[in-house]
Amino acid sequence: MNKIKKGDTVVVLSGKDKGRSGTVLEMITKTDRVLVQGVNMVKRHTKQSQETEGGIIAKEASLHISNLALADPKDGKATRVGIKTNDDGKRVRFAKRSGDLIDG
Repeated sequence: MNKIKKGDTVVVLSGKDKGRSGTVLEMITKTDRVLVQGVNMVKRHTKQSQETEGGIIAKEASLHISNLALADPKDGKATRVGIKTNDDGKRVRFAKRSGDLIDG
């Protein structure tokens, strides 16, 4: 079971965006990289096409998963993630900082 999934709120631990948080947009499991909304923004020069307008476009670049931590549901600070089984026998993620369940 992955510790971080698409749709989770994460906090950046290192790099130019240290301390910022955002929602996971995409997981790139082959290279262990993650796209986070509004974090690690870069400018890309794009050529005009029928679908898109050309020009300089700001978009998210990927971050390595080791530079991210899940945000605690209680206070939004970085926390480690544990995995336990609930009453139904289903595996769920929980925040080690507060003990709250992440998967509900």
